[in-house]
Amino acid sequence: MQTFPKLMQLIGALARSRSGHAAVELAFVAPAMLMFIFGTMAMGRVLWLQNALDYSVVETARCLSNSPGTCGNASQAQSFAAGQSGAGFDPSVFTVTAASCGNQVSATYQVALNIPFMNLSPATLTSQACYPT
Repeated sequence: MQTFPKLMQLIGALARSRSGHAAVELAFVAPAMLMFIFGTMAMGRVLWLQNALDYSVVETARCLSNSPGTCGNASQAQSFAAGQSGAGFDPSVFTVTAASCGNQVSATYQVALNIPFMNLSPATLTSQACYPT
């Protein structure tokens, strides 16, 4: 029965050792740190896409009222809106209507939120602008 005292000596030596503490602390902190970093990046991307959507909608509503040669019909206006964003939106994201306020353009776009360790449903971004005729 000499193995038990040797085992206790080994456990005591491991408890006094400081060589692996940094790795254990990193293992505890890394998931939260990664969630924070990637969450910040995802939110920044969502805000950028919302800004691009707002800009496209406003510029297209203005184009419909001021430049009928460029944005003469709905499909031309949708293509113009997709080209204005810089975010690579599909023209089908935009809807062009004639409302009581003038030329109205609206858009709806879903963004997938890819954050490690979290299962989030896609965020839906919407924007709407109306420019008088």
